[in-house]
Amino acid sequence: MRMADVETLIDETTKGDGYVTHVRVRQTTNDKYPCGWDYTLHFGTLEGDTILRYDNAHERTHGHDRHTTDGVEEIEFPGMSTLIQRFRTERGELKDERSSDTH
Repeated sequence: MRMADVETLIDETTKGDGYVTHVRVRQTTNDKYPCGWDYTLHFGTLEGDTILRYDNAHERTHGHDRHTTDGVEEIEFPGMSTLIQRFRTERGELKDERSSDTH
């Protein structure tokens, strides 16, 4: 059995203002990821609460997921660059909403 090729394109974590953002994107030939990507786009609190996360941890059986404080929903995969942009836009909006809620 041949090992799957994996190339990590992004693996960065930033922390500040009580939040953590972790973006990990790998291109892969692993059969677990039919789309060719293994990704986690996470925005949460430093205490460990998820505010927003996109991932395909169970793509073969559950597809692509969007996690929020309201639960998990399956989404259509729009392509990696589009999904990263969507995540960054939503993260900014959610962070702004949460900041205005505390003032």
